[in-house]
This record gives sequence, structure tokens and C-alpha cells, in this order.
Amino acid sequence: MAIWNPAMECATRRGMDNIQLERLKNTVRTAYDHVPMYREKMDKAGVKPSDIESLKDITKIPLTCKQELREQYPFKLLAVPMRDVVRIHASSGTTGQPITAGYTRGDLSMWAESIARLATAGGVTQEDVAQISFGYTLFTGAFGLHGGLEKIGAAIIPISGGNTERQIQIMRDFGATALIATPSYAMYLAEMAEKLDALRHIRLRVGLFGGEGSTEEMRAELERRFHILATENYGLTEVLGPGVSGECEYKCGMHINEDYFLPEIIDPDTEEPLPLGEQGELVLTTLSKEAQPSLRYRTRDITRLIPEPCACGRTQIRMEKVKGRSDDMLIIRGVNVFPSQIESVLVGQRGIGPHYEIIVTRPNYVDHLQVKVELVDAGLLDRYSELEALHNKLRADLRTVLNLDVEVTLVSPYTLKRFEGKAKRVTDLR
Repeated sequence: MAIWNPAMECATRRGMDNIQLERLKNTVRTAYDHVPMYREKMDKAGVKPSDIESLKDITKIPLTCKQELREQYPFKLLAVPMRDVVRIHASSGTTGQPITAGYTRGDLSMWAESIARLATAGGVTQEDVAQISFGYTLFTGAFGLHGGLEKIGAAIIPISGGNTERQIQIMRDFGATALIATPSYAMYLAEMAEKLDALRHIRLRVGLFGGEGSTEEMRAELERRFHILATENYGLTEVLGPGVSGECEYKCGMHINEDYFLPEIIDPDTEEPLPLGEQGELVLTTLSKEAQPSLRYRTRDITRLIPEPCACGRTQIRMEKVKGRSDDMLIIRGVNVFPSQIESVLVGQRGIGPHYEIIVTRPNYVDHLQVKVELVDAGLLDRYSELEALHNKLRADLRTVLNLDVEVTLVSPYTLKRFEGKAKRVTDLR
């Protein structure tokens, strides 16, 4: 497959380190001079921009968390006058005040470049017809991917999210060859296409999925149903949106756009930096964001960095697919449980569909974990011995992975909620 920008994506380590250091110094100076929150944090820690003389010196700068950004709502994080801002996005704000993100023209150009690299790595070319099934809202996903795909030269179908039957019709009639969506909504589209007997008319060949984490089992199921190459990309509103990193055809980690983002891995409990290759929490610093620079932002995503060059020829550091989130991790009777572990057991099991719900309660002060799973064949509810065998297998498999007893509830097909955006699989009622 092609490489969009070989000069940056295949740079030597020394060359990339030099680019990062120069841009880091500029970013820290800009944030200190123009964003009061960062100046106050750095002054309190006794750090000045001039103290940043090497990449390792980034650890002198205090970490930044989501709540601190929320407190700057709506525009206290801007490092430029509002007249220089040409786009405003925001996080969903489902768990609190939304986090706003401003963009200059330079930021939009950098964003499009970031996506062009990752989309090319994922197999998209100017010959493709790309159906974007993210919502065109304040959410960064749709507009972020749109800019980069347009830069490549792909024909874009900006259909947005929802209206699933129409999505299938447009996908078929317009000859879409690339699908951009969350993995859970892509799965719903595949399920609906099968139901409408439309899969044989669909010409998809690649899928760029993001907006939420997914497992290898989910990827394999999407590739099987749609007959596509499915890659995952990563990003977050707090630093840009999609475009931080993405997979190539080898699917052995997500290539980070290192000239735009400086990654670190820390211990989420001690906040201390971890050696390269160890698993921990990803921390990101922007290196080229003009309107709203971010210094050492705690993503809460659990991953590790892979320094070795990839077989595709790119030399960028890669990050493993996110295992889970340090703040979304469930602690059940003292055991750490990530929803992705549960998904890895469920997806692909014979007899059940890909949709599930995790419910956590605390009856009599004891944590209780229930997993609801849909059957593929409603008739199985009347075949007790088969139903019991499937139920027992799922419980045993989940216990092997989680080291916990889990209540498994098998429900009729099309019973559980479908999601057109990010899937909300966990209901914690404790």
C-alpha cells in the first residue's frame, strides 16, 4: 500500500526527535504565554518554558486532566484571538460539562494531513467512494475524517448517522467502497444489510473505524460480514479529534503522527513515566495545534508504545489497540474488569449475536455482574438442552477470562438497543 507522506511517516528516529523538540518548545511557550490555566499550573510547579531543553524535560510539566479542561468552558483554553478561529467542536458532555475545541485554518490543514496519512495506511485511495456514517455534529469524527478523505481525493458521501435502512440503500446505490463509522454501528449496518438481503449488492472493500474501542473479535466479524479490510484509528477532541494514530494493512499497532503528537505512557496510579514498551495510560501533548495546544493530557486510555519499525515501511512509534480505560475499568469484588475483555469472549461465539449489555449492581453490598446477550435464533429459547449448553459455555468462558462468576442472560434477537454513534454497553447501578 502507498504511504501518503514518506518524509514524516518514514523519518529517522533522530530526525523525528529533532522535529518534536523544536515543536515542543514552541508549544510550551505558546501555552504558557497565552493560556492562563497552563501558566498557573507551570508556575505552581516552578517550571518555565526555558526549562524544556530535551524531550525528557516534558515530565517537568504537570499533567492535565479532563476536569481541568471542563473548568475552562467554553473558550478559556484558546491561545489565539477568536477572530483566528474558523471551526469549533465539542465533546458530547455526557458525563459533565462539554470540552470545546477551537481550530485555526492551520489546524484544519494539519488535521486533514493527519487523516490523509492514516486513511492511506488503511487502504483508501482517490478511487474510493467513502460513506461517512458518523454524525455531522459538534462531534469531531465526521468532519475530521471528511477533511482528510477529501485531501486524498476520495468521493465522499456525507450521509451522517442514523436512518439505517437508507444507509444501506445509499451504500448499495452509490457504490460505496469505504465505510467510516463506529465499529458497533458498522456491525448494526452489516446486520441490517443481511436482514434486507443487500450484502451481495454492496461493494465495500475497506472500513475505517473509530470513535470507540473494539476487540480483534469484533474486527474479524466485521471483515467476515462485509468482506473488507477493517482498520482502527484513534483520536480525541481534547487534542484534535481523529487523526492521532491509525492502523495500516498489517494491523500490528496504530501509527502515531509523531510530528503532531508527543506520546508518553504513565502509571495511572503513581503518575510516573513508564519505560518504552510497558503498558499504562497514554498521555498526549500536541506539537502543532495553534488554536488550542494541549500539554500532557491524560487520555485515560490503557495501551503501550511499540518502537520497532513496521513491515509497511513506516518508522513512527505505534500504539497498541486500546485495551480499556483507566476510568471506565470496572472493579468487581476487587477484580479489574474491562468491557473489552467481555466483548472478546462474546463476539464470534456460535449461537449469539454481536450485541450485548453489561449491568453492574450491588445487592446486599456485594458487587454483581450481569451480561445480557442476544440469541441469533429465537427458537433456541424452546430447546432447553441447547440453550443450557450455550449458557454454561458462556459463563465458563467469561470466568476463565475474568476470574469472576458472571450472570449470563440470553435474550431474544433484536431485544437489545442498537447504537448509531458510540455504543454504551455498561450500565452501572451501584
